[in-house]
Amino acid sequence: MKDLIERAQILAEALPYIQRFRGRTFVVKYGGHAMLTGELRESFAQDIVLLESVGIKAVVVHGGGPQITDLIGRLGLKSSFVRGMRVTDEATMDAAEMVLQKINKEIVALIWRHGGRAVGLSGKDGDLLVARKMLPAVKGPDGSVEHVDIGLVGEVTHVVPTGLQALEQAGFIPVIAPIGVGQDGGTYNLNADVAAGAIAGALKAEKLILLTDVEGVKDRHGRLLRTLDAALAREMIDSGAIGEGMIPKVECCLDALRDGALNAHVIDGRVPHAVLLEVFTKSGVGTEVVRRKTRAGASGESKTSSRSRVATRG
Repeated sequence: MKDLIERAQILAEALPYIQRFRGRTFVVKYGGHAMLTGELRESFAQDIVLLESVGIKAVVVHGGGPQITDLIGRLGLKSSFVRGMRVTDEATMDAAEMVLQKINKEIVALIWRHGGRAVGLSGKDGDLLVARKMLPAVKGPDGSVEHVDIGLVGEVTHVVPTGLQALEQAGFIPVIAPIGVGQDGGTYNLNADVAAGAIAGALKAEKLILLTDVEGVKDRHGRLLRTLDAALAREMIDSGAIGEGMIPKVECCLDALRDGALNAHVIDGRVPHAVLLEVFTKSGVGTEVVRRKTRAGASGESKTSSRSRVATRG
């Protein structure tokens, strides 16, 4: 009986969040180790279907970095990264697109098996993710900044969300591969976090949720930051406290907030049901990125977000 009561309490804790978020849009970036084991793949699909079942509109944007690295290694190509972005020549772009399309169909099939209705897309469909060549700024040893050519890597210039909105209204879950299209019709490799952030901003999503291979954003001392505001995030990036792989994740959260998303989360995708734990519990399991803090907390641990204000926010 005690176990049953505890389960009921968990459901009761989730109730105000379900009421708060019904009818809202969550953009969830799915990638990393969460894609690599059967248990985590199943729990992710269950999370997405449960969101839909309680009236939350889910949009999934997936990555495929480890799988792309594996294939290009087997093809005799090399992987290198600049500020967390994969340097992409034409052969690497072909391999990446092949892998991403395969992963896309696997995710769609998995969601259907768990009772959801999903449709696979890439950013090239309907000009969903229009992109241009990215030239990231890199700081040299002398402190000077230069823009580096990393090949067919794109930055999103704008999102055409018409197709996504039509799918949402029809009750389908869009599953999107992060491939962009240029004005000239060319294909660009997009960082999945960046693509998810752009889509979240365009849809004015309630939440952008990034599944990662770490607990969340940490300070210089390795402590998990429960809340991170925009000003501190910029300071940590400039000082190097936020490292290479985390930079595009935090920057895309900030961009999504700037463009209209209400909250952003960086969570540990290695934890089963991480999405549900972050969204439907008081404490959450990762870092929430907010525009600004309204109440101070030691080491950034007080939540001033949708979690702490779920009963009062409009």
